[in-house]
Amino acid sequence: MVPNKLLDHYLKEIQNGEIKALSSLYQDTKTSVYSFALSILKNKALAEETLQDVYIKIYENVNLYKPSDKPLAWILTITKNTAFTKLKKEKNNVDIDLYKDILSNTKNNTDNNLFLSYLFKYVTDEERTIIFLHIISGFKHTEIAKILDIPLGTVLSKYKRTMDKLKEIGKEDYER
Repeated sequence: MVPNKLLDHYLKEIQNGEIKALSSLYQDTKTSVYSFALSILKNKALAEETLQDVYIKIYENVNLYKPSDKPLAWILTITKNTAFTKLKKEKNNVDIDLYKDILSNTKNNTDNNLFLSYLFKYVTDEERTIIFLHIISGFKHTEIAKILDIPLGTVLSKYKRTMDKLKEIGKEDYER
């Protein structure tokens, strides 16, 4: 995960009119933004559109960013709002090969393939989003609660129950 200080620096530079900083910000955050959008939208094309829209919104609203904020949390809040707005407009079916797009942005191995296939088959959208934010984007549970605007206890219990469920499913598959 990219240090908050670096992301904060990029956002300050963008506030000062340095457009090149937007490119650096994009390079360092695009995987987290895309993965989060994909976990909400479950559609590759919509997630790619959202990715572009997010950076346009960042550029247009960078004056609202406060340096004391956690920069990636601010960016992912924009991502969440943009994705949910897009979701309301578009009611598309789940992209069956969705997890392959996420794997292209993470360490690709058999365990990841299996974990992500379980994640898309056996958990709810909210559970999946919590898992993505914690495991793939590296957010702490308190940060996830703030991003998703739900109580910390809910995040913690859903995370634990989801991981337990996935472990049990994996164990059952292994024993077959």
